[in-house]
Amino acid sequence: MLQTTKKSAMEKRYLLFICLSILTFCLAADASNAEAARPCNGRRYSEGDSIVCVCSGTYCDDLTPIVQGDIPAGQFLSYRSSRSGDRFLAVKGTIQPNGTRQTDDGTDPTGAVVDAVFTISNAGSYQSLIGFGGAMTDAAAINIMSLSEAARKSLLDSYYSETGSEYSVGRVPMASCDFSTHVYSYDETPGDFDLKDFKLTTEDLDMKIPLLKQAQATAKAPLKIFGSVWTAPAWLKTSGRENTSGQLIGQAGDKYHKTWAQYFVKFVQSYEAQNVSIWGLTTQNEPIDGYIPMFPFQALGFTPASQRDFIAKDLGPALAAANLQHLKLIIMDDQRFLLPNWADTVLADDTAAGFVDGIGVHWYFDGLTPASVLTKTHNRHPDKFILSTEACQGSGIGQHKVILGDWSRGESYAQDIIENLQNWVGGWVDWNLALNTEGGPNWAKNQVDSPIIVNATADEFYKQPMYYALAHFSKFLPPNSVILKSNLASTTNPWGVKRVSKASGLQIVAAQRPDGGLVTMVMNKGKKDVTLKVVDGPGGGRSFVVTVQARSIQSFVWW
Repeated sequence: MLQTTKKSAMEKRYLLFICLSILTFCLAADASNAEAARPCNGRRYSEGDSIVCVCSGTYCDDLTPIVQGDIPAGQFLSYRSSRSGDRFLAVKGTIQPNGTRQTDDGTDPTGAVVDAVFTISNAGSYQSLIGFGGAMTDAAAINIMSLSEAARKSLLDSYYSETGSEYSVGRVPMASCDFSTHVYSYDETPGDFDLKDFKLTTEDLDMKIPLLKQAQATAKAPLKIFGSVWTAPAWLKTSGRENTSGQLIGQAGDKYHKTWAQYFVKFVQSYEAQNVSIWGLTTQNEPIDGYIPMFPFQALGFTPASQRDFIAKDLGPALAAANLQHLKLIIMDDQRFLLPNWADTVLADDTAAGFVDGIGVHWYFDGLTPASVLTKTHNRHPDKFILSTEACQGSGIGQHKVILGDWSRGESYAQDIIENLQNWVGGWVDWNLALNTEGGPNWAKNQVDSPIIVNATADEFYKQPMYYALAHFSKFLPPNSVILKSNLASTTNPWGVKRVSKASGLQIVAAQRPDGGLVTMVMNKGKKDVTLKVVDGPGGGRSFVVTVQARSIQSFVWW
């Protein structure tokens, strides 16, 4: 009898264990639809006000793929990163049905006092998106290659895989730039106007190209890789030097300019011979640098007029003759204070305009010119896309180059992206994909910060707040997403006073994904939480109310 009782008790405990295990598994399975399979391994450094996420070959946090079937009808999924340490913290919420409206004093029927209402319009849309990404510079490649094979895979997965940022665009320098260990071009033979000695270097063949291939194999769709050049070979330049300013010798249409045009053709052909497809080219990185006396690193100068003539007489015809007219040709690739004049000058010529697809902008002097100049440029040239082609932190005079865990640098990325998306920009491309803890290597000592910092000695890398800020857009806005018209308005309190102070820190943008999902990206730079109501106009007026935490970036997605 005692034996039977013991057996019965053991069976009950066993059944209880099985039931608890099943319940735990089910809960974990449900949570996996809303949370990253592996959370951030956070670490704080004294110089930063937030955390970095530490990754290695054995562990790295990841981001759950955004899949329509994982989000039931009538629900939304929110992902939050914050200065306090959240990194893509996922929470599900309920969407209120059509007809649910707030009262006049800003109180929502759910009982929440709403500080601001963001209404997505069903009356129209803006630009279709090209994508987001970063640059595979020599420095980035050196740092990525310095990691063990397993850690290297973790880093590339973090950028390109479905469990990472899902980057879709890449920039690659044509030969050297300041983020190289030395100055070089693809043809150092003086007077070689036929470019018989043109050849890729070890930086391409042993580092950048293998990594771009691995990135492409990791990404779920073809990457849009575009080339940008810093300098011509010294023998083509007025200065006779590659590591400073100068322009092409002669004028458009002559042998110097035609040789330079063929240099672009050979770059594309050489990369494609290595099975790396090139999507586009910028005509010159920061062409105004070439007119700055004693510029401290590689540069080549063009004015809007000389760039126009080079495209019309040399580069455009050379690409067409080589059957490369499908490449996206991007003019300017410089600061937005040059707009709209630069675009107006180049595109006023019908021949040049016929070869041009887009306009590239950098972010370094954005404080001098409002983002509205981008809309002004679009309105003048609506058939040309605008792409943000370079940005980084730590480049300013007196700025710390690398700050591990600096939340404000992540905020600056998010702010610039939102402003760009609100003004007809079709994508945003970061500078170096990865740098070392000093912000290099950089032969010109022009170190900066990066979303991923590599510590080769420890065989680990650190995901900065900038990484997550960018991922809040790249992860949710695949190519061909469309920016939607929207409006953000503060509510009023019972005394008729607008709740502006709390909502003033909000920046927000909305889009529709190619799969039909709606997404909203919100940043709160303020010191107080904000209660936000999101109204889905395309969805017939359904809505949801959320708390946007102080000093946070959040992405919402629903179908």
